Parts: sequence; structure tokens; C-alpha cells
Amino acid sequence: MDSGVRTAPQKYAAAGRIPLAVAVVDADGLVSHWSTGARRLFGPAREAAVGRPAVELLPVFGALTTDAADDFVDGYGAPLVGGLTDYPAAGRARLSDPGRDRVDVLWWAYPMVGPGRERLVVLAADAGQFDAQDESVERIAPGFALHTDFPGSDELARRLPEILPSMSVRESTRIVSQILDLGYPVLEFSHHDRVPVTPDWGVPRRARRTTRSRAAGEVAAGHPVDAADPVRDLEYAAVRERLEFLNEVSGRIGSSLDLARTIQEVSAAVVPRFSDVACTYLREEVVAGEGFSVGEPDETTMWHRVAFEHVDEPGRWDDVVPVGESMPFPAHTPFFQCMITGEPVLVPRISEEMGTAMAEQFDKRDMRPLINGRSMLIAPLKARDVVLGCMILLRHPERPEFHDMDRVTGAELAARAGLVLDNARMYTYQENVAETLQDSMLPQVTPRMAGCDTATRYLPGTLLGRVGGDWFDCVKLPGSRTALVVGDVMGHGLNSAAMMGQLRTAVQTMAALDLPPEQLLRGLDDLAQRLGEHYLATCLYAVYDPVRGELHLANAGHLPPVIVRAEDGRSELLDLPTGAPIGVGGVPFESVRVPVSPGDRLVMCTDGLVEVRGEDIGVGLATLCESAAHPAASMDDACDTIIRALAASFSEAGRGGRKDDVALLMARLNGIAPESVATWELSPDPREAARARRLVRARLAAWGLAELTDTVEQLVGELVANTVRHAGGRRAELRLVRAGTLLCEVADEDHTLPTLCGARPDDEAGRGLHVVSALAREWGSSRTAQGKTVWCELGL
Repeated sequence: MDSGVRTAPQKYAAAGRIPLAVAVVDADGLVSHWSTGARRLFGPAREAAVGRPAVELLPVFGALTTDAADDFVDGYGAPLVGGLTDYPAAGRARLSDPGRDRVDVLWWAYPMVGPGRERLVVLAADAGQFDAQDESVERIAPGFALHTDFPGSDELARRLPEILPSMSVRESTRIVSQILDLGYPVLEFSHHDRVPVTPDWGVPRRARRTTRSRAAGEVAAGHPVDAADPVRDLEYAAVRERLEFLNEVSGRIGSSLDLARTIQEVSAAVVPRFSDVACTYLREEVVAGEGFSVGEPDETTMWHRVAFEHVDEPGRWDDVVPVGESMPFPAHTPFFQCMITGEPVLVPRISEEMGTAMAEQFDKRDMRPLINGRSMLIAPLKARDVVLGCMILLRHPERPEFHDMDRVTGAELAARAGLVLDNARMYTYQENVAETLQDSMLPQVTPRMAGCDTATRYLPGTLLGRVGGDWFDCVKLPGSRTALVVGDVMGHGLNSAAMMGQLRTAVQTMAALDLPPEQLLRGLDDLAQRLGEHYLATCLYAVYDPVRGELHLANAGHLPPVIVRAEDGRSELLDLPTGAPIGVGGVPFESVRVPVSPGDRLVMCTDGLVEVRGEDIGVGLATLCESAAHPAASMDDACDTIIRALAASFSEAGRGGRKDDVALLMARLNGIAPESVATWELSPDPREAARARRLVRARLAAWGLAELTDTVEQLVGELVANTVRHAGGRRAELRLVRAGTLLCEVADEDHTLPTLCGARPDDEAGRGLHVVSALAREWGSSRTAQGKTVWCELGL
């Protein structure tokens, strides 16, 4: 290699500062690193290039691996035939991909050795970038020279790491060192001039043509223009590269409204391309997804360390600055200054004195070896003029220190990241409110009702924003009956959860009136119309009568329930009139009665359990029927079996997991044996209270419940006496039901419900219901189609 160097003309010196494409190939022949310049020159984006065979992406790669490469022109050095050698290679290649202009490429290839997987580094440049005559351009050839031949060769060592993509300081230092040892890249001209190549941010040819056109126009107008202004072009190129970096980062962050994921995206976006260390702090209220004061932070404001990215040895920072730690920022520190002013703070180099002061203020004396000598940039994370946190960025002492343009870049990056984080924070806050509201409105269902056992499951959606309007409920009705209801407000979010709460309250109220199922759904539909909200909901309402062994059901656009027969284990979807969803308005609802046997099971659910996007809902319903028929040790086990079976079914079909929320209600219809029910007709005679006490005493003795006799006689006497007094001479009925509890009911034809009254000391009446309330575990009253029913319950 000729060590004699001649000074090239000025135009070639300017041409030596050129945009370089950098690609790194590993030992398997796959691209491991791909710079922005490589994307511009060769086409594929970094995400599409990394991991692919280099021969598919680098047209010059053929000249490195074959003896007779068509694209190899004016090769320099030893071609890498049949594998890598210890010598670098250089040459020219012409790219003629379909859909692109023909491009003449200069390239330099360096074989790598060492502990890393890097085995080849390719530098490439567009020959059309040079401001020279066409005949001169054709005679430019890439070559090598000893780095000692050029006084400015150290600029390569300083600038090359800036365009090595996604590499740590250790990796880039090793690569640059080997490149300098193998030979400095130069441009050789036909008249024996040689110009050192210095990587630059890069100016696209389109921008260069625009500059030339503008210059030509100014000359035509009589204004002299310097056609070659490398300083202006380099400044323009630097700004453009930083804008591309910001656009690339903007595309990588904000892909989700999940706060934790957004934090990780923001931290990972700047390392290692912009900095070697990125530490992110947020206000504790932001992390918790809460609202907070818009006032300025102070010395008492707690900042939570939420993410830490670095390229140093694994574990080096873990003990010093662990993620998850909360702390205030002491006054008179650059961190506090950044938070108060909301402006970025630049520290070109952290001196030993400053490092010691920072370590003492944070009580982290072992921090000094990690921060001394590094360049630091603190960028505030702001949104809507409120400081949410900050990013502390550090560069290794071997890298160029942060400067004013980096300050502007960091501020813009932090502003975009702050807005994304604030959107995630507000969304998380809304989700927390919606989840709290929804959880507060979901009922605590009693597992054992009169004549039936129940089990429920509620599963929130697996996607952020999937707080929905699914609900279930069980309501105790007169006559030992139980109302079972499942509903689903269409849509998700806070409004859907609030609408669900309104509908559930309305169902509770109307069920207490003992309305038939079809009338109850009619009332819900009318309510939805009066509320004026543009929401639709589906609802399935069933009333189970354990004495008659019957289900009375009505459906408003909901999935049909599954009935599992105890006799043969057969399961089937009940054929019900579908009906229109609640909120449509002006449509009738129908009800059906279905006979059931003791031991039958009823399964009611929302569509989130059986429906997955892209899959026929019939597949989910079939799986539901099959899994519901599986024997289980308990009702809870049966619910879990159904959920697991549906999840496995969709996973095997390759449809992914469940996304929507799920409400599941299962009831085992045990029934009540006829011998556990006693019914007596009562006449409107004051002496009926004494007769009722005698009848109850005899029945309790037959049931083996003699120990409850005194209490039950007192309760029955009070209820019957009230009925005789207030029923207006109409007949009444007394019923005693033994089913897990002892239920006493008195029904009459009077629609006026009894109320607790305050009795004065000298009043002779008004204390009966107070006695009932004191003796019974529960008591209540409800209207029926024929009148009313007053009931009380005792534990067995």
C-alpha cells in the first residue's frame, strides 16, 4: 500500500465527507446491524434487514464471496472468495433493482476478528454524491491507506460510532479499532489524488438536486452563488438526520396505551443510538394512574424510577439505581432544575467534583465511578405544560459529548414521549375508575339459594380498554323462587360500566315487584329509552321455581342458555325467542316455560366466553355445550372447566386468546321435594293466628325441627295477624318451606306493602314487624300479580 499522500484539490476534500451506509454481517452470513444510510442506499428498513442473509440484501456481497461477480468493478485488495480472509476488500458495484434508478456504489469491506459475532463490516457510498464532472466520477475508486497517512484520521474513530446502529460502546470501539488497523478508507482519483473518507450524516440526492436547482435559479437572476457549500449541506444533513431519528422514535413509541409498555418503549428508543444510558423517572401519581395537582413540583415531590436502559455490563447499575425506587430530587441539583423550569439541562462532562456532589446528595457514593467523565442531558417529560417526569441520558466518555443540537433533539424527543406517556396515564386512570366502578356494581352472589346452588365467574378483558358492561345477578323472589340474570352492555369503557350499573339496579327493582320475565325486559327497554343514552344491551332473564320444577325465561338478544340434564348428562342450547336488544325500543318480548328436574344445571354466559374475532360463534357454543356436560366435583370446578375448555379451543385454532370480558353464571337446579313444602289456606278470621301456630308446631315436629317451634310460632302469629287485620276480609295463604333454610311466607290479595313504624310507649299496635325483624335472619315483602307476599327466613 503506497504511503505517499498527495494533497487533493479542494473539491475532492469536500467530497471526502460523504454519507456512509454501514452493514454488519455475523458468522452465519446474516445481517446483524443495518444503518439508516444502508436503508437509503439499498432500500430495506432496519426491521426488515436484520436477521436476513446478507447475500439477499447487499448486491456487493457477491463480490466478496464469488470469483466471477458480475457487479465487481475495479476491485481493490483481496476478494473474499469462499470465505473471509485477513485482508480488507474494496470495489464498485452498480445497482439496478427494478423500480429504482441505476446507482453506482463504492464499497469497503473489513473482516472482523474477536469475541463478538461480527465477521464482516461493509461501508458503502453512492458515487453520485460527489460534486465532480461525470468523467471524473467514473474514475473514482475506493481504496485503503494507513491511518497515520492522514492527520485527520482520528475523525473516523470519532464519527464512525455515530452511524454504527444499535451497538454498545464496547462493540463500536472494537470495530473502529480493527478498521483503522486494516486500512483507512480513501477515495483514489485518476490523477493520483487520494482523499480520506469521513462518515457524515448524509444528504439525499433529491435534496442536493434541489439545492443545485435553487442555485441555478439565483445565478440566472443575476445573484452569484457558491455552487459548493459543504458547511451548509452538512448542517442541513445533520438536521435532517435528527428529524429522521425523531420520526423513527415516534413510530416506535406509543404503540400501546399500556403505561408500563409505553415506559419501556420510550427508554429503549434512545439507547444506544442517542445515548448509552437512559434512566426514566415519573411522578408517583403518574405511575399509579391517578390524577395529580398541576402545580410545580417541589423538594417533597416523589419521583419513581420506572425504567433503566444501558449498554454497560449486565448488572453494573442494578445495585446503585434499582428500578422501582422512589425518591425526591434535592434542590440545587440539575435534576431539580429541570423539573422546576421544565427545560432540558445539559452537562457537557460530569467532573469529579460534580460526581461527588451528586453522589452525596443522593446518598449514592458508589455512583461516582459510573457517572464521572460522562456527558449528561436531562430532558423533562412534559404534557400540557405539566412536568410528568424526566429522562436522564448519559454518554460514555469515549463518545462525543452532548451539544446544543442534542439538547434540542432531546427536548423534542422528551416532548413526544411525554405526550404519549400522558395519554397512557389518562387512559390508565380512566380504566382504573371504570374497573373500580364495575367491581363495586358486580354482586356478591350467595352460593346457596332456595332450591338451587350457584357459581359465578367474571373475567375482565385481556386488552387495555376492555372494561365492559357484562354483569350477572341472582335475586331472591317470593315462593322460594330465584331470578337468574346475565346481561352485556355493548361497548367498553367507563360509560358501558355505568350503564351496566343502571340496568342491574333496574333489574333488581323490577324483580322485587315479581314481574314476569317478558314484562321485566319490556320495562328495561323503556328505561333505556328514557335514559337517552345511545347504548344497546343484551339480557337473559330466568326465574326458577324449585317447587314446580320449572324455568320461566325471556331473552333480549342474548346468547341462549345451556341446560345440562341430570338424567343422561346430555347438554343442549335452549330454543328461546331471541328478541331485540335492550334499547332498540318498540319491540315485543316473549317468554317460555321449560320443565326441569332436580340436578339439572343451567349455564348462562356473555359472548366474550364463546366468541373470538375471526371464528364462527357456533364453534364456541358447541364447545360450551360439550364442556358444560363434563362431570365436576363442585360448581366452582365446573365453571373453571368451561373457561379452560373454551380457552384451549381457541388457542388450538390459532385464533389467540380471549379479548373481551366474560360473565358466567351456573345454577344447579336442586328443586324442593313436595314433602318439604307445607301450604295452608287461611280465612279472614282473627282466630286464624292461633290456628296457624298450631299447624306450624305440628309440621316442625314432623320435620324434626322442634327446637325452632317457639320462634317460628311467634313469627307466624305476627305475620298472620297483620294479614287478617289489613287484608280487608280476603283470603290468605301460609306456606312453610324447608330447603337449606326455613322459609315462612304469608300471601294475600292486598297490594299494600307493610312498613316498619315507630311505636310510642302507649301505642297498642305497630310493633309486629319489629318483632319479626329481631327474630328472623331475613325478612321482606314484595308485590305479586294477585297481591303481596310477606316472608321471613330462619337458618337451620
